[in-house]
Amino acid sequence: MVRKILIVHNDYGKYSGEEAVVDKMAGIFAGLGYDVAQLRMSTAGARDSLSGKMRGFFAGINSPAGVRAMREALDREKPDLVNVHNLYPFISPAALRECRKAGVPVVMTIHNFRLMCPTGLFMRDNRPCELCLERGNEWGCVRYNCEHSMLKSIGYAARNAVARIRRHYIDCVDMFACITDFQRRKLIEAGFPPERLTVIPNSVDVDMDVAATGIGGYVAYSGRISREKGVDLIIEAARRNPDIPFRLAGAVRDKELIEQLPPNVELAGFLNGEALRRFYTGARFFVMASRCYEGFPLAILEAASYSRAMIAPDHGGFTEIIAGDGAAIGLLTPPGDAGALSEAVRGLWDSPEEAQRLGDLARAKLLSRYATPVVADMWRQLTRSLTGER
Repeated sequence: MVRKILIVHNDYGKYSGEEAVVDKMAGIFAGLGYDVAQLRMSTAGARDSLSGKMRGFFAGINSPAGVRAMREALDREKPDLVNVHNLYPFISPAALRECRKAGVPVVMTIHNFRLMCPTGLFMRDNRPCELCLERGNEWGCVRYNCEHSMLKSIGYAARNAVARIRRHYIDCVDMFACITDFQRRKLIEAGFPPERLTVIPNSVDVDMDVAATGIGGYVAYSGRISREKGVDLIIEAARRNPDIPFRLAGAVRDKELIEQLPPNVELAGFLNGEALRRFYTGARFFVMASRCYEGFPLAILEAASYSRAMIAPDHGGFTEIIAGDGAAIGLLTPPGDAGALSEAVRGLWDSPEEAQRLGDLARAKLLSRYATPVVADMWRQLTRSLTGER
């Protein structure tokens, strides 16, 4: 049987949803009875100086320290399986070669679109962009300066180009675990072998004793307060519906968005624990308006765990999560259309019974497809298939 799993991840500068998923994966594997070891590096503070930026620039292409750390972790831990998440910049895809040399199978969790898009977002000028996927190279990231810093744009494009040309992922990853079928289809378009692509979604723990009832007193949003998340569209929808209260929870990234909030919009700040639970239970339904495709927004699942429906843009993974397989758990609106979003909000607000019906369906879908025990079993089956375990 699988005895030990090595989780490999380069943490971002600030704790993100991806880090939360990595930490949850460690818990899932431990709960399945596996011994879990981790190789973690961090980008925190690396961009505070020019020397740090230059170090990250070159490390993303080939990090000798990351390669060495991977080799040492494999020698020390002797894992049966390696679960890779983010490798940029200080581990680098070149470190995957060490797994191949050691004969240890690798499964890579695909959180975003970084294997096809240098920024990982499939977004340019606040709209979805698949130029690099369509052209099969990374030049678009430099041409359009997608990172709004030429040094970063060149660095991101270069590291993706090197990984693609040297086939680090194709040659060294045995299975790619996508979190949505939308990701899987895009990777197939990019030339990744379909037989090495599977879908294992994100998951949340569900408190079986907690399910919100009642219609709720406001429209809620939970996430970064930023333009890429479409918060300006949510604020505009609130402006067009002045009688409907809106509450936005999360850290403010774009301060100009909150300079002139309409009186029916309240900022709840960054919430966790009991305060976050009250926020979810007090909402009538949730809304998202992301301009980018996103990977698999946990906010949808968190809202569903409290029987709350979601209004979301009709693109990327949102479409299959909200309306996939004919099991609608919310409403979809045209991406970037504040008017359509406003109308959807008005319609669902004026139909509290429909909001509750969709919320109940959301919780049922969560329990059958996205609850931790369900997803953990998917991981159990995959790890067994990769290691030959019966």
